[in-house]
Amino acid sequence: MVLSKYKKYFSPALVLSALAFFFSAAVFLSAPARAQKLKQLPPPPAGPRFKAKPTPKPAPTPEPEYEVIKVSSNLVVVPVSVTDRQGQPVLGLKQTDFHIEEDGHPQEISQLGDPGQVPLDIALLIDVSSSVTERFAFEEQAATRFLKQVLRSTDHATLYAIDRTPRLEQARSTADVATARLLSIKAATGPSPTAFYDTVIEAARYLGRNTPEQNRRVIVVISDGEDNFSNRVRDLSLADYRAMQADENDTSPEGKKRRRTAAENALQSSHRKAQAEVQLEVQKANAVFYSINPSGEAIRLNVISTRAQAAMQQLAGATGGTAFVPERIVDLEAVFSRILNELRAQYLLQYYSNNKSGGNAFRRIAITTPAQTQSRVRAREGYYPKAK
Repeated sequence: MVLSKYKKYFSPALVLSALAFFFSAAVFLSAPARAQKLKQLPPPPAGPRFKAKPTPKPAPTPEPEYEVIKVSSNLVVVPVSVTDRQGQPVLGLKQTDFHIEEDGHPQEISQLGDPGQVPLDIALLIDVSSSVTERFAFEEQAATRFLKQVLRSTDHATLYAIDRTPRLEQARSTADVATARLLSIKAATGPSPTAFYDTVIEAARYLGRNTPEQNRRVIVVISDGEDNFSNRVRDLSLADYRAMQADENDTSPEGKKRRRTAAENALQSSHRKAQAEVQLEVQKANAVFYSINPSGEAIRLNVISTRAQAAMQQLAGATGGTAFVPERIVDLEAVFSRILNELRAQYLLQYYSNNKSGGNAFRRIAITTPAQTQSRVRAREGYYPKAK
C-alpha cells in the first residue's frame, strides 16, 4: 500500500528525469558530429579580385599648323638738327620740308617724330687726367647743370671718367643719381696718361648694349681728345715700329733719322686706325657725338692738340653732332646751352628703307631741306643695318 503510494508520486518525476537525460545526451552526442561536418566542408571559393582599370591616356591634341611669317623691320630713325647761320635751331619745319636719300636712292619719310616723345640716353665722358686739374671743378659743375636741365623723367645718363683706362663711374641711371655721382668724381693730382679712344669705344658699346634701340643715344665728351695710353695706340704703334726696324743696327745720323721718322709715322698710323675704329663703334651704336674742348686757343700750340681736335671734329660730323672749342672756360655754360637746345629741337625722321641689297655694309644717308637753302642740316652720315 505504501509502495503504491510512492509509485503514485514518483513515477511522473522519473519519467521527466529520463526525458531530460535523453535530450541532454542527444545534444551532447550531436555537437561533435556537427563540428566534424563543419570541419570537413571545403573552404569557400576565393572572391573575385577586381583590378583597377588603367586610366586611358588622352589622345594627343594635334598641334595647329601655323604659317610662319618672318617680319624684318627696316625702320630707320635719324635725329636731324637744322640750324641757321647763327647756329640757332630752325623750328616749325614739316615732313614735306625734308628730302632723304639712302645710298643715292630717294626714301619716303613715313613720320616726323617729336623729340619730346622719344627718351634720351646720354653718355657723359669727362677727362680726369692731370692736364685738366685746374679747370676740372668748373667743368664738373657746368656738366651737372646741363644734365639736370636736359634730362626728363624718361631719360637716363651714364658717366665715364677718361683716365689711364676707361672707368665707368655711374651705370645708366636717372638725372638725380647721375649728377650726385658726377659731383663726387675727382681729377688726378699727379701725372696721369689718357686713354681717350678706349673710353669712347667702351661708352658707345655700353649704349648699344644697355639702352633701347628706339631711344636717342648721345655721347658728350669734355676733353682735349689727346690720347697717349689707349691699348689701340700702344699696340698699333709698336707693331708698325717693329716692322720698320730693318736698319736698327745703323748708328749713323741718317739711320737715326730714319728710325725717328719711322717711329713718328707708326704713331700717326696708329692714331688714324684708332680714330677709324672709334667712329665705327659710335656709328654702330647709332649715337650722336658732341665734344667740348676746354683748351681754347691752346689747341694750336702743338701738332698733338691740333690732331686730336681734328679727330673729334671728324667724329662729330660723321654722327650728326658738333665739336665745340670755347675760347674761355666761362663759355662752357653757353656751349652746354647750345647742345641742350639742339637736343630738344631735333627732328626725328623715320622711314622704311627700300634698300634690298641685303648684307650689313654701311649705308650712307643724305638729308636736305630744299626750301631752306640758308639752313645747315646735321645728321649722321649713315648707319649699319642690324643683322637679321
